[in-house]
Amino acid sequence: MSVSLRRTAVEPSADQRPHTHEMVVVHRVFRRESALLPRLVRAVPDGDTDRAARIAVHLDDYLMGLHHHHSGEDELIWPLLRERAGDGELVARMEEQHQEIDRTLAVVGAWAPAWRREADLLAREELALALVEHRSALLVHLDDEERLVLPLVAEHLTVAEWDLVGRRGLEGLPKDKVLIALGAILEDATPQERAYFLGKAPLLGRLLWHTLGRRQYAAACRAVRGPLHVVEGR
Repeated sequence: MSVSLRRTAVEPSADQRPHTHEMVVVHRVFRRESALLPRLVRAVPDGDTDRAARIAVHLDDYLMGLHHHHSGEDELIWPLLRERAGDGELVARMEEQHQEIDRTLAVVGAWAPAWRREADLLAREELALALVEHRSALLVHLDDEERLVLPLVAEHLTVAEWDLVGRRGLEGLPKDKVLIALGAILEDATPQERAYFLGKAPLLGRLLWHTLGRRQYAAACRAVRGPLHVVEGR
């Protein structure tokens, strides 16, 4: 009886693969906020610079979060997929989509300061239109990423490599924005998803969320979104 000395390939178990569903949950934040932003801008009355300044800060936070998210992909995901997955065309497509999103954000950035300063009708509508165009480009990218890229990530990146992407995004946030960012992620999460994300946080982080973060995030949402209910009669 002959005995084969070749090592049998063993598929990694589920807990040995990156938990790529994390990114789907994070993407919900960008889908939600990119939909809200044009409405928030258009809801600001002409000349109300105080309200425009508040929404502009919220816009800045959105842009910061998206920047860190995409920087992590550019630095930590695309190079590994290009090297290991053998699909340079897909990686190039993702990079081109990032560039298109950056182009839309350049238009947003061109109108936001004038609107924040004057809160006038022209700047308001141009900024809102720029945000609508941005969302259109963003949704194409998020859809492609979830459908085409995440399966490759699960196959070709290690758990440690994937976890680094999440840590890098968190480390790029100012400390006073971390609980707000967690609230944004948890807002539309299922109970299972909430348990997963909170379970990844250290004990102190979980305590801070339950004692401070939930109220802080709820107050921030009321301050930013509240006028929408008045304007739209809801």
